[in-house]
Amino acid sequence: MRSHLPEDHPLQRSRADHGTADAPLLARYRGVATDAPPSVWFMRQAGRSLPEYRKLREGTTMLDSCLIPEMAAEITVQPVRRHRVDAGIFFSDIVVPMRLAGLEVEIKPGVGPVFARPVRTEADVDALPVLDDSFEEALEPIRQAVRLTVTELGSTPLIGFAGAPFTVASYLVEGAPSRDHLAARALMRSRPEVWERLATWVAEASGRFLRAQVLAGASAVQQFDSWAGSLSEQTYRAGALPYSRALFEHVADLPVPRVHFGVGAAHLLTPMHEAGATVMGVDHRITLTEAARILPAGTPLQGNIDPAVLFTDEAVRFAEADAVLASGAAASGHVVNLGHGVPPETDPQVLTDLVAYLHEQTAAACSAPSAHGDALATIGAAG
Repeated sequence: MRSHLPEDHPLQRSRADHGTADAPLLARYRGVATDAPPSVWFMRQAGRSLPEYRKLREGTTMLDSCLIPEMAAEITVQPVRRHRVDAGIFFSDIVVPMRLAGLEVEIKPGVGPVFARPVRTEADVDALPVLDDSFEEALEPIRQAVRLTVTELGSTPLIGFAGAPFTVASYLVEGAPSRDHLAARALMRSRPEVWERLATWVAEASGRFLRAQVLAGASAVQQFDSWAGSLSEQTYRAGALPYSRALFEHVADLPVPRVHFGVGAAHLLTPMHEAGATVMGVDHRITLTEAARILPAGTPLQGNIDPAVLFTDEAVRFAEADAVLASGAAASGHVVNLGHGVPPETDPQVLTDLVAYLHEQTAAACSAPSAHGDALATIGAAG
């Protein structure tokens, strides 16, 4: 399988040679036992919670910062440098592939992604840009940013990132963030052929965006579905799963772990796994023990500290970390993360201290009963 990667890809080298082939985090993603301390990174670890990020971003729009290779690389590395996490997540946004394809979209502060022209009719789908060689050329800033990032990260893996087609297509239909995604869900039901064409186009653009990251040096990938939790399992299987699967197929021939994460999607763990994930991300609304019971045996897990504990005292945070480690021991492999992204109001020192605490735990402790006893079981169940 490694023959599909460039010879200079980090996965072609060991940590001793500044590569990632034997990185403990990747071993856990593959369900391989390791005696290394727990592995941890945080969704949205690169961003508004860091003062160095805010300073660097001054005068630059969000999407522009994603497309300036030097800036995107620096932002990606900032939390690794500060918190000593075990992976970097590529700094980008789920609508970047849409911008690169030629759609007019901006991320408005306090609002989110806003498209100049929503896509709601067959004529709107007909007008979508053709994803030809010019789109591949437009991806070059992404490749440059990844190359710069992996050079800086050395033996720390970079995780590539893309938004799930359901969420991205929903943004296109709604034109902006939506509380209930009614327009997108209505289109899916009333004009399934239009929805299919739109979601297929999004999966192609986002899939090529993700593949570009891997070929440029990412050692794993994550597909993030912000809005999947609003769907029933039946609706997800009909209107979302085929396109998430199509996205993952763009990297299925490459030897990288594929993480799938959805917000509020505990009822969708099985179909989301069927979309082609090799690792399932789990939010804080279900325990990892329960997730391991639901999913096929041997499925590695990622998650799932409740972000709310970042605003509690140290004893509560560390108790939650212990509970998540104990619960994660039910899986063949477990990478610690939050049950969602880092809130922008988070004190960075809280994250730094949490990572240090997790790294102090031994691999054996992850599968041992917690010293905090019944209190931890209660916290884990509440998370």
